[in-house]
Amino acid sequence: MSKIDYKEAGVDVTKADAFVERIKNLVPTTFNEQVLQGIGGFAAVYKLNEEKYLASCTDGVGTKLKLAQKLDKHHGIGIDLVAMCVNDLLCVGARPLFFLDYMAFGKLDTQVSEELIAGMVDGCRQSGMALIGGETAEMPGVYQDGEYDLAGFSVGELAPSEMFTDKHMEAGDVLLGLASSGFHSNGYSLLRKLVKDGETDLLHQLLVPTKIYVEIFTQLRRTFPTGLLAAAHMTGGGIDNIPRMSERFDYKITSWPSLEEVAPVFKTIMQRVDLPQEELFRTFNMGVGLTLLVKKAQASAVLDFLSQKNVKAWRLGEIEEGRGEIQMTGLKI
Repeated sequence: MSKIDYKEAGVDVTKADAFVERIKNLVPTTFNEQVLQGIGGFAAVYKLNEEKYLASCTDGVGTKLKLAQKLDKHHGIGIDLVAMCVNDLLCVGARPLFFLDYMAFGKLDTQVSEELIAGMVDGCRQSGMALIGGETAEMPGVYQDGEYDLAGFSVGELAPSEMFTDKHMEAGDVLLGLASSGFHSNGYSLLRKLVKDGETDLLHQLLVPTKIYVEIFTQLRRTFPTGLLAAAHMTGGGIDNIPRMSERFDYKITSWPSLEEVAPVFKTIMQRVDLPQEELFRTFNMGVGLTLLVKKAQASAVLDFLSQKNVKAWRLGEIEEGRGEIQMTGLKI
């Protein structure tokens, strides 16, 4: 297959990053002293009072929607919508509270909308979160019949001591990767160009919902209250999400699971894409859906705990003093 990258598929990640940088000076003009973390983080954090913070975030599912519409399979997309939001909440240390949705159709299809809501309910149950409201719109002329778009909004809570910051991070702390269920909900503008319409089995593999990490994350925080230091949701931008933990450190990635260890769909797709390894890691999650930073002394115990819980995880590398850069040393998948 001819070489095609994410930009040629229609998504310019560099331009999107530049946009975020431009609005960083505009959006904070609305902040007050209770805003503790805003634009650029996985979730915003707002100080409700001295004992409780609120965290909130919003996201969508991207062009994975087009595959769902093509195959008329929508339940998993509802799970994706919840997952893309709730996994971000975890990255600031929050416990999920509630979720709201927005659905826009060219023409409302009640069967499709019910499947989507059923998927959201499934995702919220996995997250211990209430689906408390939403909005459904019909927008003929904006969307064609059979087309829809989704957005999700989630809110969580945390105590001040539970908020992830870099004050306890030290050089030598260890990066661990938790397995993804597949490509999750990113990179699909490129993936859709790599798969033919008739490859039904492969298309269904690409529709596997995004993994929700709430349950295992909660268990880790309870079991290793001082050992779990930070987390990064591996979404758009892939490996470049990891430095969002802190810009005071560099992230030395020295190991990664092989294609034999991750979801089988990766091996199939990697045989079709002709891109430099660095670009692959910045487009796809490459089999890791959530990256954790743990204290060096507890890294082995955390990995053993995850193994006992039948959660696939790998040691990826460590951090060192730096400027928020990724260092991929001798890495080969």
